[in-house]
Amino acid sequence: MPAQTSQATFDAIVVGAGHNGLTAAAYLARAGKSVLVLERSDHVGGASVSAQVFPGIDARLSRYSYLVSLMPEAVRKELGLRITLSRRRFSSFTPDPVDPSRALLVDTHDPAATLESFASVGARGDAAAWAEFYSRTGALAARLFPTVTEPLMGPREVRQLIGANDWRDFVERPIGDVVERSFESDLVRGVVLTDSLIGTFARSDASDGLANRCFLYHVIGGGTGDWDVPVGGMGAVSGELERVAREAGARVLTRATVTAIDPGSPHSPATVVWEDDDGRVHEASASHVLAACAPAVLDRLLGREPEWPEGSQLKVNMLLKRLPRLRAAADPSAAFAGTFHINETASQLDAAFAEAQSGSIPSLPPAEIYCHTLTDRSILGPQLNEAGVHTLTLFALHQPASLFRADPEASRAAALETTLASLDSVLDEPIRECLATTPDGEPCIEARSPVDLEEELAMPGGHIFHGDLSWPWAEREEDAGTWGVETAFPRVFIAGAGARRGGGVSAIAGRDAAMAVLSK
Repeated sequence: MPAQTSQATFDAIVVGAGHNGLTAAAYLARAGKSVLVLERSDHVGGASVSAQVFPGIDARLSRYSYLVSLMPEAVRKELGLRITLSRRRFSSFTPDPVDPSRALLVDTHDPAATLESFASVGARGDAAAWAEFYSRTGALAARLFPTVTEPLMGPREVRQLIGANDWRDFVERPIGDVVERSFESDLVRGVVLTDSLIGTFARSDASDGLANRCFLYHVIGGGTGDWDVPVGGMGAVSGELERVAREAGARVLTRATVTAIDPGSPHSPATVVWEDDDGRVHEASASHVLAACAPAVLDRLLGREPEWPEGSQLKVNMLLKRLPRLRAAADPSAAFAGTFHINETASQLDAAFAEAQSGSIPSLPPAEIYCHTLTDRSILGPQLNEAGVHTLTLFALHQPASLFRADPEASRAAALETTLASLDSVLDEPIRECLATTPDGEPCIEARSPVDLEEELAMPGGHIFHGDLSWPWAEREEDAGTWGVETAFPRVFIAGAGARRGGGVSAIAGRDAAMAVLSK
């Protein structure tokens, strides 16, 4: 079918209306640019959405992404976003897999109680090391995070900024080395190392830097490393970005599937072709195209051979009648309020990686969970609130997409069963006994594998970062001063998680792409 061309020309066309795409659109529209945003789905937000996951249940869960750490305050102020982020008192709760009646509870408001908790799991000697280690990462965050809203620094400048010791331990050497030197307890080491493996299929002692880069992003957010709960769920975040973009004049089209991009030339504009739900083909030109999609998707749209990434996680959403009983003598409302670590000792992380690398779903998946409704109950309807129900979000590690390709349904079911068995091993009752049910009697639980994310979000390989994370600075001195969003085509920029400082719900990539356009 020939393209139905309206001869429309825009200053910028944004491909994808995830939170980064909306961020880019908002900045450009507020700067007076004409902006068209094209989104394949029937709604905006991408992975940063709230959804009524269970039929007939008035609960809007953060279906995919769920916490916020990396969004700079500058973005919220510059765009006037009405977003409330709530800090969690309890950092983490970790039952001892050997004896689940013992558990480590890190209470940021009670250092004495935290010290006693370290002692209860046989790790009293690691309590001081924990305080020293996170004092160190906190200082690193305070120095490094303010740079993410500026053009990229070069490696020499960053090394000088963070100091030779931190450069050595957190950049040059495997992150597993400094963790092993700092802590004696296998359990404590594992709690620390999980930040290096979220969405990243790697070993913490590998020299490729994958785990190091993941760890860095997880400890620098906001200049403190805290991970906060978005009040109203992730939909509140993307909803605010949509509001600002539309109010500034950006045109946002949903059900618009981009099929091709002509990158143009220094002397001619770029062209974007898309198809609507009725099969009609449209095209428009623009001075710049901002690809808030994965780099692999952009390559395909440009007619190039894409390099397909591989995600590595299982996301499970649950609605509970009540919080489950614990084997440890801890209040569930404290244990589930922070990050609840399940079978995530350092040795268990290594064992699960080895199993997955050999082609098997881990027999005892390491995982972590958190309960949104212990911090924010606004995502529940009045009846659910009155009934005291809770949401539970579980994120299982080392579940690469390759394990789900051959038979997505069966492999997802198998992964869910082993993951729930892993959770049950540290509870005093099966988690299924705590699940709420829909009006039709179905249990309120859903699992999403990397293959599911690929299908539902057009996220290649289900990789939540759109590919391996990069250092948040230029790796070559000659690239210092750029924004980390540039491509081989001067009119095309990466504006999603695959940008140099992308990954996580940060809006940094969208802002960086907008800054690159506005600096032209």
